[in-house]
Amino acid sequence: MQDLVLTGREEVLRQLSCYVALNTEDDERRVRIAAFVEAESLCCSRTLSVGHLTGSAWVMNESGTHVLLLHHQKLEKWLQPGGHADGDCNLRRVAEREVSEETGVRHLTPALNTIFDLDIHTIPARGDEPAHQHYDLRYAFIAQDGESSLTGNEESNDVRWVALSELENFTREESVLRMRSKWLLRMSPASLSQSLRHRPF
Repeated sequence: MQDLVLTGREEVLRQLSCYVALNTEDDERRVRIAAFVEAESLCCSRTLSVGHLTGSAWVMNESGTHVLLLHHQKLEKWLQPGGHADGDCNLRRVAEREVSEETGVRHLTPALNTIFDLDIHTIPARGDEPAHQHYDLRYAFIAQDGESSLTGNEESNDVRWVALSELENFTREESVLRMRSKWLLRMSPASLSQSLRHRPF
């Protein structure tokens, strides 16, 4: 079991080493997350009270006009799907699982073969759980346009496809708006078509 954990952590570190930062602040997040993974053998477990790795997803429709968001029940915010790794250091798999569980969307195509975005944010204390850090690895996916029937779960109040042009009407979260900027910077209609054939951009 320990070998599997070590292998998973090494894969996370490999992905972080391949991450192309948007700017200095983005690269600082990469360095902090890598240091956390190297220092904490239980980095993928929520039992680590100081913080843990999480996986989330930036999910676009095929035409590249709408992103999939949910209204988080506890945080009362519109955010991308995502959640705890629960010991699974394959964070891309975690992100895909969370999309399925939180929105009902099950048919996803990776938009690129590396991490799309990184974020570090504080989760406030709740009940017996102390405040802690989420070190979030985010992956970009494209969903089939036919996935029009959305189903949330007990963790969300609502799930919607939100037009990129209307994102500010739903959220002012800097990290969500940052992902939109990254998507628009890196994706064109031509490269979007390529990504649907599993080619990175």
